[in-house]
Amino acid sequence: MAPLPSILITAGPTHEPIDAVRFLGNRSSGRLGIALALAAAARGWPTTLLLGPVPSPPPPDSPFRVERFRTCTDLQGLLVRLAAEADVLVMAAAVADYRPKVNADLAATKFRRTDQPLTLELEATPDLLEGVSSRRRPGQYLVGFALEPRADIDRSSRAKLERKKVDLVVGNPLETMDAPTIEPSLFFRDGRVIATGETMTKADFAPWLLDRIEHELPAHS
Repeated sequence: MAPLPSILITAGPTHEPIDAVRFLGNRSSGRLGIALALAAAARGWPTTLLLGPVPSPPPPDSPFRVERFRTCTDLQGLLVRLAAEADVLVMAAAVADYRPKVNADLAATKFRRTDQPLTLELEATPDLLEGVSSRRRPGQYLVGFALEPRADIDRSSRAKLERKKVDLVVGNPLETMDAPTIEPSLFFRDGRVIATGETMTKADFAPWLLDRIEHELPAHS
């Protein structure tokens, strides 16, 4: 009997510091990643959740390992350390594409409000999924997400498949961020597209997605 696959899941937002108290972030709740971790652990899969700064983290006695991150750099370090161990990687975190370019002195203090305009210079963050994909080991199954306006989901998901060199992209509309439901379409490397055809709760979607991933794994073993 084949061993159960190990899975590494990223979830939640990043908070990129402007100064010691302010940050750039997004509204990602981490609900889907937590639901996926619960569903994977329920199957007996060795499960690790990399979780950002969410308002409702799972309880300490959750049946899976949890590692916390705050920034893109934090998550990058965790992925470098842990990604190679996983048979399946699901990158559900909403990682910032840009972060404030701040110096160490500003990051360690709080700047004061004045009546003058304030300009923030932003710099691109590393592409974490592309980085993991470039280092993937044989047999790993990589899943990305594309959160897009409805009209762009098909085009953006297919482009992400090619650009990131992953096995599956889950496309869903913008309004699913910070919502309890999801309207997913699955885009596979071989050109297949599977849509649920309905709105699902994220708790229901998690085992549905894992079923499809599990079906794909023999081809990657």
